[in-house]
Amino acid sequence: MSSGRILLVDDEAGIRSSLTQVLADEGYDVEAVDTGEKALARLRDGGFQLVLLDVWLPRKDGLEVLQELRAEGSEVPVIIISGHANIEMAVKATRLGAFDFIEKPLSIEKVTVSVRNALKQRRLEERNRALRVALADKGARQLLGDAPSIVKLREQIRMAAPTNGRVMIFGENGTGKELVARMVHALSLRADEPFIEMNCAAIPEELIESELFGHLKGSFTGAVENKKGKFELADGGTLFLDEIGDMSLKTQSKVLRALQEQTFEPVGGATSQKVDVRVLAATNKDLTEEIRKNAFREDLYFRLNVIPLTVPPLRERTEDIPQLARHFMAELAAEYGRPPARLTDDALSAMMAYAWPGNVRELRNIIERLVIMAPRDRFEKSDLPPELAGDTLPPGGRPGRAGDDAFAELTTSATLKEGRERFERLFIARKLQECGNNVSRAALALGLERTHLHRKLKAYGLTPDRGE
Repeated sequence: MSSGRILLVDDEAGIRSSLTQVLADEGYDVEAVDTGEKALARLRDGGFQLVLLDVWLPRKDGLEVLQELRAEGSEVPVIIISGHANIEMAVKATRLGAFDFIEKPLSIEKVTVSVRNALKQRRLEERNRALRVALADKGARQLLGDAPSIVKLREQIRMAAPTNGRVMIFGENGTGKELVARMVHALSLRADEPFIEMNCAAIPEELIESELFGHLKGSFTGAVENKKGKFELADGGTLFLDEIGDMSLKTQSKVLRALQEQTFEPVGGATSQKVDVRVLAATNKDLTEEIRKNAFREDLYFRLNVIPLTVPPLRERTEDIPQLARHFMAELAAEYGRPPARLTDDALSAMMAYAWPGNVRELRNIIERLVIMAPRDRFEKSDLPPELAGDTLPPGGRPGRAGDDAFAELTTSATLKEGRERFERLFIARKLQECGNNVSRAALALGLERTHLHRKLKAYGLTPDRGE
């Protein structure tokens, strides 16, 4: 079996003959040509893992051949050989992407070692590429489900990811917007570069500019050293701005400029820094409504919303709940060292009848609670929390039981949006009560950031009686 297929390019017949024999003895499959034009024609046909390329060739020299190869996007490793080498030529070859530069007269040992190392690196790169694809596929499997909306979303991700188009991800809290962003990055041409994320809702207004663009030492109280911002950290890669709808208009204007010019100035700095960043953004808000209220810049919206992706709420794909529940059950049982467990049909039916205001995150949290607090090999409907099992009725009806008569208050809402807001208020009020009015515990139970819950409490006029 061949150890690798090599194209040898040299206009000296003696070198072609001797190198072909040496490399064949090492187990390589070698093809030799005597001009740059022939080399390019053979390489365009593909199938070679390595090129040994002489610099001095008739008409088109080796460095021109290498330059054309790289311009065409070829990643095949190239070892340059030359009988008239100098430092300038070696530097140029390296800048063009040559793996190695070997001078004539050739040392057989040096040639075979360089060939072996080049092919080893090539195999590692291919393995890494395959691993990235596998990880991306794993991510795709995490976006589980066979509902048409999820199948469509996975296909949209695969189409959008290999481009540099900016992506706006819409969806309620807990639907998996961050997972979608990570999948886009993993399947992109920037997969080897950083994936940097920032939750715009979790950063205080006075610090968000520093978080995004960095700051210089002494630029404000507490700035005791220079700090890189998210844009600089993501240079060459992907920056994910989660909950961008919570960003202030002042910060939005600076983000818009960074997107338009691919430059920024750190806080306290006067010199612009250039970056190459693909920005993905996500929001749980209706940004068109925010624009109407002058809370979000329309020009920034159009800059970001090149490729819109919508993650459906769990209540709109209830057929996926059994698959998701079983997946989380297996995953979390393994994580906590528990025996494999299953959910009975009654338990799954109860789950499918629930509205899941916290979406997939809430489902996973409930499965995790079962695995930790009630370890066994089988979970019944009675093992589920009261809101799923149907044992209690909160004020205004039972959240999640759309067919329950006690839920009628919500179904009399004038619009779907109004009904959702009423439901969310009831659900948050109940969780807060269950957690003894402790906002931190309630935020954890709801799967929300604490600052995000505070905003919702304020919006709905709910005031905790005690404890944070």
